[in-house]
Amino acid sequence: MDILALNCGSSSVKYQLFDWTRKEVIAVGMVERVTVGDSYIIHEVPGRETYREEYECPDHTTAIHLILKVLTSKEYGVVSDMSEISAVGHRVVHGGEKFTCSVKIDNNVLDAIKDVQHLAPLHNPPNIAGIEAAQANLPDVPHIAIFDTAFHQTMPQHAFTYPVPYEWYEKHGVRRYGFHGTSHLYVSKRASVLLGKAPKDCNIITMHIGNGVSHSAIKGGISVDTSMGLTPLEGAVMGTRCGDIDPAIPAFIQEREGLTPKEIDTVLNKKSGVYGVTGKYTDRRDIIEAAEGGCERSALALDIEAYRLKKYIGSYFAALGRLDAVVFTAGVGEMGWLIREKALEGLAPLGIILDKEKNRNTMTRKRETMITTQDSPIKVFVIPTDEELVFTEDVVAILEGTYTDHMNFKYSFAESTFQRK
Repeated sequence: MDILALNCGSSSVKYQLFDWTRKEVIAVGMVERVTVGDSYIIHEVPGRETYREEYECPDHTTAIHLILKVLTSKEYGVVSDMSEISAVGHRVVHGGEKFTCSVKIDNNVLDAIKDVQHLAPLHNPPNIAGIEAAQANLPDVPHIAIFDTAFHQTMPQHAFTYPVPYEWYEKHGVRRYGFHGTSHLYVSKRASVLLGKAPKDCNIITMHIGNGVSHSAIKGGISVDTSMGLTPLEGAVMGTRCGDIDPAIPAFIQEREGLTPKEIDTVLNKKSGVYGVTGKYTDRRDIIEAAEGGCERSALALDIEAYRLKKYIGSYFAALGRLDAVVFTAGVGEMGWLIREKALEGLAPLGIILDKEKNRNTMTRKRETMITTQDSPIKVFVIPTDEELVFTEDVVAILEGTYTDHMNFKYSFAESTFQRK
């Protein structure tokens, strides 16, 4: 049984094909520059050379058709025809309060996703376009929605409610939702295994740090707080997003600079974060190199990001009351030893004792590593995330009728015998 996982962005479609029988990835890739011109596909199969093809994709339907064409190609493909694909799992960024777990997509589900797309106008529309395109290309297989927000629907009301007029929540759904749920789910379950405890016995802070950044406070295996809010703009410093700022700043700058609300929104989402501070970089490797070369603004960007990370660790420690572990994941979290070191510096009084040598030698996306000393009361792990495996297991369980929700479902990666391939 082969499961196709799709992650549709506004101008890209990422995919992974997973052989459930052999429990391994058989192909992974991405179509870039969808809808914007000069589009192309990068297709990777274990043991083969990477394949790249230029192919104009003016819409997501064409992009998904291209993916299926490559997957079934005699020369580059991995399946003989589309009938070997048993189901498709779709990442959906925002499910609002309607969805607390993954679901099979029917017309009612698709309508409900459309009803909340105003809460994620940059993300849900391409997610919806991807679902409809995949349904058009693969009309005879089940399609499953996996929601970024579902994992965080366990937050208590005092954690998700904003101190603004309550009718904003009642009328418009203004509340904290949180994102990167599948990543936080995966690495928190893996951390429980590394701790030798059941998830219900663990308090963990998970730190997903890439271009987008979010953190989660996980108590007894469930999310009780998270840094992103109504949208993915709130929270930590990110590649191009500002994260937490004084809410009066947008109105102030709008008036001073004569900008429209849409222009302000663009600045906060696409021209802020470490890019806003450095004026040119989003990739932390470039920022570190520039800082080492004497660029003061790049050094400042690193210090700002690490300082904010440290503050989130402290605040979530206070919210949890007891802490077993901190987990770093995603591109920067897995590779950025310097940012981890800066964020964890001075936290020994909390019980976090960093092994600097281990931390500096941990720059891989393939291995789970503890970067604190053996006697550190609180452990810190670097755990490569695997959101697509969550997609796949949810899809298979829904097909087999064994799926419940992330709190009760038995994921393979939550078992001590699990081995990452």
